[in-house]
Amino acid sequence: MLKHKAFTLLEVLISIALLTLVMLALNRSVAILRDSNTHLFDYLKSAKTETKVLNTLYRDIIASDGNLTISKDDFSRLCIEKTVNSLYELPVAKVCWVVLKQENTLLRIEGNNYSLPVGYEEEVEADLLVKDLEVFDVYHEKDKIMVLIKERSKEAAGFMLQGITMPEIKKRDNNLTNPSSVPPPLQTPRPN
Repeated sequence: MLKHKAFTLLEVLISIALLTLVMLALNRSVAILRDSNTHLFDYLKSAKTETKVLNTLYRDIIASDGNLTISKDDFSRLCIEKTVNSLYELPVAKVCWVVLKQENTLLRIEGNNYSLPVGYEEEVEADLLVKDLEVFDVYHEKDKIMVLIKERSKEAAGFMLQGITMPEIKKRDNNLTNPSSVPPPLQTPRPN
């Protein structure tokens, strides 16, 4: 007669206990991996938003006529008088980037011929871009513009442009004594 070796009840209970410990460790590893993926996804989402904001501002400045107004008082703002970078299909738009005091929110306001603060009768589009903003600074020197944006508990991001010609504000004298300072009139070619 053949004797079959079988597992005893004690051996089965020990194997079940070991399997339970292994399953608990795997479950914890999966939970850590899930949390890591969630944090990574949130970081990539915020980085994508930050990149999109910087790209839009970059395009607004590059496509402008160079007539920029930078104000730094209670809140920072940058107004671009004419740009062809319109998110709302305007041929030429006035765009202002404004930081609101409430929740330090960055807004992009686009329209035509409006003034800040915007009234109810003015037709503009306002996009809320970033909340909890710590820094929104625009620096200008000669033909260089530097933009710096920093959200709370995130790293700062920005860009610098060179070769942006901004029209200088000059006082006009009624008595022009130097005729060479007057620009020559535009001449249009005559058809043959």
